[in-house]
This record gives sequence, C-alpha cells and structure tokens, in this order.
Amino acid sequence: MSGLELAGLVAGATLMAYAVAGFFFLRFWRQTGDRFFAIFGASFLLLGLQRLLVSLTPQDYENLPYLYILRLLGYVFILVAIVDKNRARQRG
Repeated sequence: MSGLELAGLVAGATLMAYAVAGFFFLRFWRQTGDRFFAIFGASFLLLGLQRLLVSLTPQDYENLPYLYILRLLGYVFILVAIVDKNRARQRG
C-alpha cells in the first residue's frame, strides 16, 4: 500500500468517525432535547465536513484558510456546549 493510498484510508476512517460521533450525539439530542447534545452533534458533523473538504482539495491546502476556520468553528462549538452546560447547572 502506497503512502497516498494509506492517507486516503486514514482520511476516510477519520471522516467516518466524525460522522458516527455526530449522529450519535444528535440521536441523544432527539431523545432528551438537551442542547448540549445538539451542539456536540453539529460540532462533529462540521469537523467531518472539514475532513471531507481536506481530502477533496489538492495537496497544497495550507493556503486555504477556510478549511482551518471550519475546524476552529467545530472546536469553538464544543467549548460553547461545555460552557452552556456548566452555566445551566450553576443556575439550576
């Protein structure tokens, strides 16, 4: 297996893991109605979208800042979910 094939395999596995985690959290959101799960699900789906776009772009994607902005936004969503959940606990 060449390096390029292995990179494609790892990118696909990472994308699949993000998608599974995203749909997993969205399922819990539908069951509980808790905003925390919805934000986490959206975050992981956004990170999966970022991985998909990275795998579809040419090798010199370092010059495309929107790919990094998507990743940053995904991590910001995770932080927002955690802060939101902690504030809700402090109030209630």
